[in-house]
Amino acid sequence: MQSPPTRPDPLLGLSPAPGAAQLAERSREIFRTIVESYLDTGEPVGSRTLSQRLPMSLSPASIRNVMADLEDAGLIAAPHTSAGRIPTQTGLRFFVDGLLEVGALTEDNRRAIESRVAGSARSVSDLLGEATSLLSGLSHCAGLVVTPTRERTLRHVEFVQAGPGKVLVVLVSEDGSVENRLLDAPLGLPAAALVEATNFIGARLRGRTLAEVGEVVRAELAQRRAELDALSARLVEAGVADWGGAESSFARSLIVRGQARLLDDVTAAADLERIRLLFDDLERKEDVIQLLDLAKTADGVSIFIGAESKLFSLSGSSVIVSPYRDAKDRIVGAIGVIGPTRLNYARIIPMVDYTARVLGRLIGAPG
Repeated sequence: MQSPPTRPDPLLGLSPAPGAAQLAERSREIFRTIVESYLDTGEPVGSRTLSQRLPMSLSPASIRNVMADLEDAGLIAAPHTSAGRIPTQTGLRFFVDGLLEVGALTEDNRRAIESRVAGSARSVSDLLGEATSLLSGLSHCAGLVVTPTRERTLRHVEFVQAGPGKVLVVLVSEDGSVENRLLDAPLGLPAAALVEATNFIGARLRGRTLAEVGEVVRAELAQRRAELDALSARLVEAGVADWGGAESSFARSLIVRGQARLLDDVTAAADLERIRLLFDDLERKEDVIQLLDLAKTADGVSIFIGAESKLFSLSGSSVIVSPYRDAKDRIVGAIGVIGPTRLNYARIIPMVDYTARVLGRLIGAPG
């Protein structure tokens, strides 16, 4: 399980990873019980309730002393005067990193994911839509998925003069789509250099994708630079640098399913406002895609809690997300769920992880 790039400050004088293990046993059990009870019911937990649920015998007074220490450490807080305590965002992160016991995926859920996702229509969009809807239903949250980057096979590349010091690179794909990219170029660049650069790239297309052309051209430039005019070589190199690792802004899209499920647990006006803010956040799809892209650097499931993500800080939401891979074992997208911070993390994490692995097995598989 991966944490987001920004981690909380050390708690109780301890680093996040070993801190939970080094808490005194009764402090650890009281904190764990508060968090688990809150995640289960959404209600604050008081000392009397804790005394009935703890696996050890402690008086309400002793429990209150420990709760005061946990509150001083910023792990729990009182939502209002004379109430019990609930975990803070820092407390939830501390719990997820050090105390959470992730459950195993049930056989029923495993079969549901296998049968519904694998049994859906074979287009990638159908697979992703079904997987996202299924995750939404199983988790009672909204499901999110970023579609794979489209690997466009190139048919034609051309360098065109676009004004003093500027050259336009026209990329035409086999599917007919056209993309234009503007490059800086030497002043007074002759037309012959543009033609030579176009011919050099064109001779190496042979149905390759953008990234593949970039790799081939880089390798050949290193070996055969002398065969190209110096200006043409600079032009080709600039073009390769521009497109080699870039992704078009329109190459990916966001699929959201099950937003209405976020209203199932709404019991107060404050909850309704939080959901309204979350819906507003989800409308900014490019921002959501950027957030999910953070998960693509992780090996497994990533968890973003509340303000750890600036995008969802106002709505107080949590995102559980995992990257998925294509048939060549390349990370091409991310899938997950979003809901209130009071999620059943132990149950949902294996769902997201398994769904991502099923998608990875199916995407690019023979039809």
